[in-house]
Amino acid sequence: MVGSLGVRVLPSNVVPLDPMQAAFEGMLAGWERQRLSRGLNPTATRSNIALVKRFAHFTGEYPWQWQPADVEDFTVSLINRPEPAAHSTLRGYHGMIRTFCSYITDPRYEWPEVCQERFGSYPVQICHDWNTRHHVAEFEGRPAKRALTFDEAEAFFRHADEKVERIIAAGKKGALSALRDAQFFKTVYAFGLRRREACMLDLADLRSNPNNPDWGSYGSVHVRFAKANKGGPSRRRTVLAVPEFAWAVDGLRQWVEAARPRFRPGDLNPVWVTERRSRMSVRHVDEKFALLRDEIGLDPHLTLHSLRHSYVTHLVEYGYPERFVSEQVGHSYASSTAIYTDVSDDYKNRILSKALARIRQPEQQGPQQ
Repeated sequence: MVGSLGVRVLPSNVVPLDPMQAAFEGMLAGWERQRLSRGLNPTATRSNIALVKRFAHFTGEYPWQWQPADVEDFTVSLINRPEPAAHSTLRGYHGMIRTFCSYITDPRYEWPEVCQERFGSYPVQICHDWNTRHHVAEFEGRPAKRALTFDEAEAFFRHADEKVERIIAAGKKGALSALRDAQFFKTVYAFGLRRREACMLDLADLRSNPNNPDWGSYGSVHVRFAKANKGGPSRRRTVLAVPEFAWAVDGLRQWVEAARPRFRPGDLNPVWVTERRSRMSVRHVDEKFALLRDEIGLDPHLTLHSLRHSYVTHLVEYGYPERFVSEQVGHSYASSTAIYTDVSDDYKNRILSKALARIRQPEQQGPQQ
């Protein structure tokens, strides 16, 4: 007898035009409900479902027909592309497929019984320790991913500012948008924000810092859409402005008080508004960063997230304590901050020189009488 879930998906008194496809769609719908019930991110859930559909299309078979070899073939196809998939990407894909298989093989959801009765076969777990990637290192990103050097950051921001001036000098449209984009990137760098964190800033998130009243309401940023823990809501934190990036704080004030009103935002709350009076998107800022980067010939592996890496690295080089840096960027563990840190040789040489000076000083003073 078909279980209660199978009755809803494949009722005995109704014959679907494609019973196998109906069962597969029922599996995906049930998995989606389970993930949402657990409080997992809806966007991530849709991404996981899309990956499972992609895997099914690759195999040309339905889940109750999948075998471990299908995972291996899928993995090899991703490795053999002109730009091979990163280790972290493969590990993520394997995790998605494993989780889906765990759902459809769980007897509490009755899919094994449904498939066995209707199709003469049942789903099995196809992701195992011997055919999937593992988390074996703290940092799994591509080696080319790094922070911008001080010179690269200066060149990038200078080019962004000069682009505004060139548009104005040519009498063309777009100067205000270019100014907004330039200040957005400066704010990401000066406060160490993730892309979405910066895009989701509202005017009410710009706050004062009692330690420096001269900055007014731009002395700190309240982040309300930080990266969430698994199954939890977005985390929050307050990021304090630091004096080394005072120039970006002044630019943020100029944008909010002088330039932003020219977009006629009315009662809109987003800090970063578009010409169409909407919130700026992550896709837009990714594309604009890549455009500016390529125009001045910077390393194509640098991304907008590299500005956040640069913030961490440069704060460390300025001498800020590791704990302060971790709190600023919202890292729960110091090891996460260490992954972001890519200090220069000059910084390491200065630290080494100070250490050697401390050791040599007693020797130069001679033995105590």
